[in-house]
Amino acid sequence: MKPPIRVAVTGAAGQIGYALLFRLASGEIFGCDQPVILHLVELPQALGALDGIEMELDDCAFDTLAGVVKADSDHLEDGFANCNYVLCVGSVPRKQGMERGDLIRINGPIFVNTGKAINSAAAKNVKVLVVGNPCNTNCLIAMHSAPDVPRDRWFAMTRLDQNRAISQLAKKAGVANEEVKKVAIWGNHSATQFPDFYHATIKGQPATKVITDEAWLKGDFISTVQQRGAAVIKARGASSAASAANAALDTVKDISRPTPAGDFMSVAICSDGSYGIEEGLICSFPLVNGENGIEVVTGLELNEFAKQKIDATVNELRQERDTVKDLLK
Repeated sequence: MKPPIRVAVTGAAGQIGYALLFRLASGEIFGCDQPVILHLVELPQALGALDGIEMELDDCAFDTLAGVVKADSDHLEDGFANCNYVLCVGSVPRKQGMERGDLIRINGPIFVNTGKAINSAAAKNVKVLVVGNPCNTNCLIAMHSAPDVPRDRWFAMTRLDQNRAISQLAKKAGVANEEVKKVAIWGNHSATQFPDFYHATIKGQPATKVITDEAWLKGDFISTVQQRGAAVIKARGASSAASAANAALDTVKDISRPTPAGDFMSVAICSDGSYGIEEGLICSFPLVNGENGIEVVTGLELNEFAKQKIDATVNELRQERDTVKDLLK
C-alpha cells in the first residue's frame, strides 16, 4: 500500500456528501492500492450525523479507508489539515424567491473563510474542487482568499453538465454513452452555460453529421442541459444529489489522471485568456489532462452561434465577479 492521501469533504452529511463518501473510501477513485483518510467537515449542529456516517464507513470495512477525521465548520483548519484534495460541497442553497445575486452574497463570506483555511492548513499539493453553487464564483472567492495556493489547483464543477450533454446526445443518436466524445461545457455552471455540440463526436463522426436536426441541437438540446437541475427538482421534489456526487467524483478522476485519447474533459478553471475569455475568471473550457498537466484545448474554431453563447455566459461570470469584488482581496 502507498502512503495515505487525505481528502476533505465539506457538507459531508448532506445528500451529495453522503452519496460520494463511500465511493471515495472504497478504492474506486484513487485505486485499490491507495489508502485514503477522509476529513468530514460539517456545521456544528450536524456533527451527530457525522458520527453515524463514520459508523457506516466502519461497517463497510473498506481495505483502502485508513481513517476518518471529523471537524466542524468553525474549525476549518482542523478539517483541512494536510489534505491533498478538498471537495467544497457544502454551501447555502438557493431558496424560493432568492435571486442568484443574493445567493452569491450569502455564500461569499463562507468561501472567504474556506479559502483562508485551505491556504493555512492544506497540503502544499492540494487540489480544490468547488461543487457548492454558484460554484464558479464561490471558487473565485476561495481562490482569492488563498494566495499561496497556485491558481492551477482550483476547479469548479461543470462535469455534471458534460454528463448531461453526453446522455442527451447519445439518446438522440440511439447510441451508448461511451460512443459520445469531445463534449465540452463553456462558461458558468448556470442556465447560461454553452454545451458545445459542434466539436463533439459520435462513433468518431462529427455529432452534427450524425444528428442532422440542427433545430434540436440549437434549441432543445441546449435548454435541456441548461435546465436539467430544475427539471430534476420538479420531478422528484429534491435536487440532483446522486448525479452531482457522481460528477464530482468524475472530476476528481479527470484532474488526477490522463484524459483518454480522443476525448475532452470539462471543468471550470482560472482563465489564462484563452479564446479571448478574460484572464482570472473561473470559466469552464474544453480541457485535456496530459503530459504538461491540465491544459485548454487550443485551435477550436468557433462559429458565430457558439461565440454568442460563450459571450453570454462569460458576461454572467463578469457580473457575478463584480457582485463580490469587495471579497476578492
